[in-house]
Amino acid sequence: MATKRLVFNFPPHLIDQPVTYQLITEHNLKINILRARITPREWGRLVVEVSGKKQNLDAGLQFASDLGLDIKPLAQDVQWDAEKCIACTACCSVCPTGALSVTRQDMQVSFDHDKCIACELCIPVCPYEAMQIEF
Repeated sequence: MATKRLVFNFPPHLIDQPVTYQLITEHNLKINILRARITPREWGRLVVEVSGKKQNLDAGLQFASDLGLDIKPLAQDVQWDAEKCIACTACCSVCPTGALSVTRQDMQVSFDHDKCIACELCIPVCPYEAMQIEF
């Protein structure tokens, strides 16, 4: 089974369309909505974890893309600036998924894009603005 964390950007004319329903029923995919911002007459954003057989996943994402959704990997929206980070580890204690962690031997912070769900809990605790999320 393949799994991807993605950001679906919906154009205003697709906000009221059952896109996730079609991905589930017609493409046999599992959709876990991690975050959503949907407003009438504006672009919407849906952060999802999509899983299923690779061929179903590819076909479903092609279907969504053909409809007009802009689909990007979640990692493109979440950025950790290692140069700004001073390894204070404040972000590690609030990260619910362990995407931000510290190696105890050298006290270095690391960021794992694959574990990040873009919850934004790290942003207010970082005094040096090392974490940025484009939403």
